Amino acid sequence: MGSGPFFFGVNKIMLNRRADKLELLRIAEAVALEKSIDKELIISSMETGIAKAAKSKFGQDNEIKVLINRENGDIEIFRKLTISENPENLNVEIKLEDAIKLNETNKEKKVGDEVLQPLPSFDFGRIAAQTAKQVINSNVREAERERQYNDFIDKKDTILSGIVKRLEFGNVIVDLGRTEAIIQKNELIPRENIKAGDRVKAYCSDVRREPRGQQIFLSRAHPKFMEKLFVQEVPEIYDGLIEIKSSSRDPGSRAKICVKAVDSSLDPVGACVGMRGSRVQAVVNELQGEKIDIVNWSEDPAILVSNALSPADVQRVNVDLERKKLDVILTEENLSKAIGRRGQNVRLATKLLNFEINIMTDQEDSERRQLEFKEKTDNFVKNLELDETLGQLLVAEGFSTIDDIKDSSEENLTKIEGIEEETAKALIERAKEFYQKDQEDISQKIKELGLDDSLINLKGLTPGMLVTLGEKKILNLQDFADLASDELTGSFDVIKGEKVKIQGYLEDFALSREEADNLIMSARNLVYRD
Repeated sequence: MGSGPFFFGVNKIMLNRRADKLELLRIAEAVALEKSIDKELIISSMETGIAKAAKSKFGQDNEIKVLINRENGDIEIFRKLTISENPENLNVEIKLEDAIKLNETNKEKKVGDEVLQPLPSFDFGRIAAQTAKQVINSNVREAERERQYNDFIDKKDTILSGIVKRLEFGNVIVDLGRTEAIIQKNELIPRENIKAGDRVKAYCSDVRREPRGQQIFLSRAHPKFMEKLFVQEVPEIYDGLIEIKSSSRDPGSRAKICVKAVDSSLDPVGACVGMRGSRVQAVVNELQGEKIDIVNWSEDPAILVSNALSPADVQRVNVDLERKKLDVILTEENLSKAIGRRGQNVRLATKLLNFEINIMTDQEDSERRQLEFKEKTDNFVKNLELDETLGQLLVAEGFSTIDDIKDSSEENLTKIEGIEEETAKALIERAKEFYQKDQEDISQKIKELGLDDSLINLKGLTPGMLVTLGEKKILNLQDFADLASDELTGSFDVIKGEKVKIQGYLEDFALSREEADNLIMSARNLVYRD
């Protein structure tokens, strides 16, 4: 029995008071059973609906209470009144003596208490009946949505299976049995052909309360869908002998999954591939032929990125843990393999490792190092008034900035061959003088750029960062809160098949992605709090 017969029965009883009163209870019980919601909630909704309809008969100023007898279906209608010494509105107030006349039990009541005045039964008009039905319908649907939420909240982050019920504007509505779920268009695998009546598997990405529409959101494009499929196909993962560390997908085209053997005697890649590729092939078939690279995990980012960029052969890797950057150096022949078609291979590896990966040839790496060496040397020569040989010597010994020299000790500097105690002392003094003047210049520049105090006072931003932001016309906390992390730290994009570097506003300050995220979130918390 659906909701139609239920509301037809309610309507009939409202319009025909001589109808079997027990029918109302039978209908409520049947719907409660079908919808898997509490019978008491349905009867309470009927009481609310009838009360709203009664207001149209007795006046909207009245507070109406309806009681349906749970045993025989009798409907009683009351006006709620508050006892008052000097009633002003007789629709909601009553004198104590009048309340006693209504019912002897009201003798125990006092001023401020509530009493019920029985109202005569009446024939519901069609408009009143329709009003009641709308209230009941709304309450029942709300209870049904709440039941669905409670039933499925524990199924979030799992794979669900259902029958495709219909397609709506590219979205797929899936019948899960007692409820429906939705796979939005952008959560489908591109170019897959799904029809009504098909059985589909999908990852339950979210279960949330919605005022209307679907509450259960499924995805076939989410990386977690692939991970859960491997859990189903590989017993060693299910048993916890192999751990999935991370995954990335270009849905319908290519994916990478990184696995680690908890039991060192196991080969994690071989276990995921299965005999003659049977296990990975089962996952590939479910993902519409998506090519899957299974990557052996390593604690060492250099080894891990070499595994992730297969089939390219990596010569060496420069690791910057602080900035979460990897410079991967390889031969010209391996460059296209590492980048992949339209940058796909390096893009998936970047998501898999959560490191910025910079692919370059040995020649490009050498040129970059030479350029950095020259820039650091020129900085020392120009700002500390050194000769080029001394500047080169400092850079060769690991001094990258003037701050490094300022914060060093004479003892450390004199360890460098060719630097005497007097020279070391002069270097530190010049570095401190430069720093002091630089800070004064920066403070003046911040004032000239017109940065707002709210941005200046944001913890974590240095004066140098503030100048750079001001030059980019980011002048207040709201401007900063609207930025994305990539805009601060820089990123890579693929344009016409070529990997292109996008310079970040604060990239020169060695800001890590995590630090950028924290700064932006701090700004957003302050903006939205105010």
